[in-house]
Amino acid sequence: MSDWVDVTDANALEEGKNIVVDVDGTDVAVFKIEGAFYAIEDVCTHDGAEIASGRLEGDEIVCPRHGARFCVKTGAVKSPPAYEDIPCFPLRIENGKVQVRDNRWD
Repeated sequence: MSDWVDVTDANALEEGKNIVVDVDGTDVAVFKIEGAFYAIEDVCTHDGAEIASGRLEGDEIVCPRHGARFCVKTGAVKSPPAYEDIPCFPLRIENGKVQVRDNRWD
């Protein structure tokens, strides 16, 4: 089982912003939307580029390279040119810290 990784203080991340953290060798983007936190892999499934620097529109992130859209809450692809979802990661608040872990290999 992978360990929980501290991302940031729960109060430090601004609404509508994200932070990228390394979790067991995988870049994970953690977003704050409407006071809740969500974690997805920082990768566009269309071409493997990072996605965290894209434009956030509501709960969707728009890939900065080719415009594919994904739901930050679920990782679901919302528009081409991507056709595969982005992996999501478990997230929790523990002692005021946002924590995430990669459970894909557990």
